[in-house]
Amino acid sequence: MAELLFVPFKKSSDVDIVKPLKNLIQSTYNSAENTEDYTDALNELSRLRTNAVWKVFEKTSLDTIYSYYDQLVALESKIPPQEVQIPFKWKDAFDKGSIFGGRMSLTISSLEYERMCILFNIAAMQSMIAAQEPLDTEDSLKLAAKYFQQSAGIFVYLKANIMMAVHQETTPDLNPETLDALAKLMLAQAQEVIAHKCIRDEMKESMVAKVCAQCEELYVDALRAMLKENPKSLWEKDWVPNVQAKQMAFRGLAQYYQSLVCRANKAVGEEIARLQFAVDQLKGAQSRLSPSYLQEQASKAARNLQEAMKDNDFIYHERIPDLKQLELISKAAIAKPLPPQEKWGSGGKDLFAGLVPLAVHHAAAASSARRAELVSAEVAKLRDATQLLNSILASLNLPACIESCDEEGSLPESIRSKARAVRDAGGLQELQRLMAELPDLLQRNKDILDEAERMLREEAEADAALRQQFGARWTRTPSAALTEAFRANADKYRQIIDNAVRADNIVQQKYQQHKDNIALLSGSEGDITAGVPSAPAAGPADTRALSTLRGLMEEVERLKAERDSIECSLKDASVDLREQFLAALSADGAIDEPALSAAALGRALGPLQAQLAASLAAQDDLVARIQKAHGSLESGGGGAGGRDAVLGRLAAAYDAFQDLTGNLREGVKFYNDLTQLLVAFQNKVSDFCFARKTEKEELLKDLTQEASRPATRPAPSPPQHHTDAVAEPSVVKKEAPPRPPPPAAAQPAALPYPSQPQGMPLPYGAPAAPYPYYAPVPAMYNPYATLPYPHHARMPQQQYQPYQYPPPQQPYQAPPPGYNPYPQQ
Repeated sequence: MAELLFVPFKKSSDVDIVKPLKNLIQSTYNSAENTEDYTDALNELSRLRTNAVWKVFEKTSLDTIYSYYDQLVALESKIPPQEVQIPFKWKDAFDKGSIFGGRMSLTISSLEYERMCILFNIAAMQSMIAAQEPLDTEDSLKLAAKYFQQSAGIFVYLKANIMMAVHQETTPDLNPETLDALAKLMLAQAQEVIAHKCIRDEMKESMVAKVCAQCEELYVDALRAMLKENPKSLWEKDWVPNVQAKQMAFRGLAQYYQSLVCRANKAVGEEIARLQFAVDQLKGAQSRLSPSYLQEQASKAARNLQEAMKDNDFIYHERIPDLKQLELISKAAIAKPLPPQEKWGSGGKDLFAGLVPLAVHHAAAASSARRAELVSAEVAKLRDATQLLNSILASLNLPACIESCDEEGSLPESIRSKARAVRDAGGLQELQRLMAELPDLLQRNKDILDEAERMLREEAEADAALRQQFGARWTRTPSAALTEAFRANADKYRQIIDNAVRADNIVQQKYQQHKDNIALLSGSEGDITAGVPSAPAAGPADTRALSTLRGLMEEVERLKAERDSIECSLKDASVDLREQFLAALSADGAIDEPALSAAALGRALGPLQAQLAASLAAQDDLVARIQKAHGSLESGGGGAGGRDAVLGRLAAAYDAFQDLTGNLREGVKFYNDLTQLLVAFQNKVSDFCFARKTEKEELLKDLTQEASRPATRPAPSPPQHHTDAVAEPSVVKKEAPPRPPPPAAAQPAALPYPSQPQGMPLPYGAPAAPYPYYAPVPAMYNPYATLPYPHHARMPQQQYQPYQYPPPQQPYQAPPPGYNPYPQQ
């Protein structure tokens, strides 16, 4: 049997995949529900890649390549492939380079490109193992046929999918025409192995003739594909002669075994015609390959021809027909391309089993955002109603006016309890401490964003300078086309910071308005008593109205307690649809997230929404009764004049203290959460800049080597046996630009903050950066998350002003009706 051909391997270069993938996994899946550390898994993946890339010359390494490929497939479905910033560089398999060491290569930051190149090497390894099998046993013949068919199936798959993975001009070995030629060659060799097995097993001559006829046709298709303009300059010098010789050999074998059928049928004339052609074809194949190739069949064909011609001359005297007039030999297509398997390896666990598929993760994130948005809206209704109730009570000096009527010379119990609560919470000093934290947190976030923008700016300036230097030879994709999403997100983060600064200013104004009264509440009871005017002599009070108001105040307290319970229940309500999403994905490959989320949220939040509606209705009735009872008290001579006004301001100061404490704590949490988002964003920018730097260095190296090479010699003349015209091989760029990421899609609203581990490691690739990493920016982002905040898209862009503490004294300006800067998260 003649030597079988096998495909050379693609070569890669070492690349760090651990840090970029770790950053990407953290930014994509980092949440309170997913805190697993994948460092060990990523280190194992890196080890698998090293073995798969550098141990491709050992037969036993096929399982290693299988393992790495399976992990790539599993990981590719669980992380955003367009956000992978790893410069995978792969060299052309057929290019041997030059004396200067240059090789055709392509660098793309894409896991799909890496998977395609590994799949190419799997096909190459399978072809090498199949070609090196001894083919003298049943098992070796079956194994060779299996591997050749699998290799053919992989090349067919690559031909159909490579351009969708690369989106640009590829190296010659990944050109669809090259892959088509390789697929046809592998399939022809698989049929050849099957033909030899049929001959070895001494199957019926008619079947052997059919198998050989199909093999001859497959070699014709392979030769036609190999001689196309683009791939024909790639092949080794003996490949085309080998394929031509195989074509002649199996054409001769088909005619030889069909002649045996004619001999059995006593069709001597047809037998002689087929044998004459078979002898010529087998001799031609031997002259191109080896005199010993198919020697047994060639000798039998020559001997049968002599015997048949002798018998025909003395006995049959049949006319020898022209071969073209004979019936064509039927073909038996036994070998077929086997499509790539879903999982090549026989065992081994999924290193990233804890990560759900990306579609499920996106659906879960959208569901969580939908829940957070709904909860935020319901809590906002509660807090709006409670704030309206507090403002009505403050305008009526309730409950202070009731206690003034009861305790003419002492401090009302409600004021004393409010003062105790303020002192227990830290008083004015605690407010000042919380305010003092905001400037540092704000500056930290500004520094992180400034550093990310600096890296993007410097990368764009370096790319522009090299593009101007090399002109058309600088073939990389311009930075502006790749960083559009980064710059858009940076603008969003800048706008979020500006809006947060405005919210800080509103908090400062509210603080200045109530500062003196909060300071009074923070003092001792004696200080408060001294600061409150004495009550004048009380006139006859309307006892029934006072009793009614006391009862109504108790109802107010019960209503507020009930609302606190409803708010806690709303915040604690969770909807975990992960299993349902996984089931939907495995069932039909699509997830109807809105329908599943709506049903689950209806079950979880429906009863709480009903309680909330009942509470709002109860407030309307309660306010009407309070106003009626207070009117009766005032008309009856109740009240305490200026004392009531002071007590009312103290009550308002207590409410303001509670609001400010909550707002400032939520503001600190907001800035800390924003830091995590900005750190993630900065790390992604750092990974991108590192990948672009690696790509730039490779392209500069290739351009330098290209400039140092001697003039290219003219292409050699094609062999005489080539029937097609030979054209110059197409020129492939040394280093093609990476695929630009798709335009950013609309982000889901009100996404939850991701929870990052404590501590901030330095960002990968930027040791000078003060902070370490990018998560999607919510379309509707609430800086403090307490009450409805205006949509940022409607806010005018503002010039950033440095945060000042303490702020300059300004007259208080009341916000517009219904406006509050702190919506519920």
